[in-house]
Amino acid sequence: MKIIALLLASTLSIACASQSQAVVRIANDRGGLIQRYLDRYDELKGTGQTVVIDGLCASACTILLAKIPSDRVCVTERANLAFHAAWDLGAGGRHVTNREATRMIYSMYPAPVRSWISGRGGLSPHTIFLRGAQLQTIFARCYLDSAVFLRS
Repeated sequence: MKIIALLLASTLSIACASQSQAVVRIANDRGGLIQRYLDRYDELKGTGQTVVIDGLCASACTILLAKIPSDRVCVTERANLAFHAAWDLGAGGRHVTNREATRMIYSMYPAPVRSWISGRGGLSPHTIFLRGAQLQTIFARCYLDSAVFLRS
């Protein structure tokens, strides 16, 4: 019996170790250049890793919702997604809405995210936040248990 318990404990610890390596955690990501995020998430998509959103994922960071399959994304209670229209720098450093990029990004989001955005007037220069219970109806919830994220 002791041998079986030891084997079970060893197997479980190996499984947990490999599971923890297969997780990418996103927290406090304020976004940036769209192309960098497209490239980053194209690479991540091929790894099979789970993406845990555990804090702010704003602006271009939200492109992960378009690039990573929804069944590989989970959110913690701290997850907070921030959306706004894409923009370019105009004269004098002003933000000028890039309608084409905004349409492209919007069309890439999963249907429940597009529906949520549309229900708030669409993507505009004003930032809208998806978090809490509303976010957890779209993506699986994940919990931090030691060093391993568990999905519900």
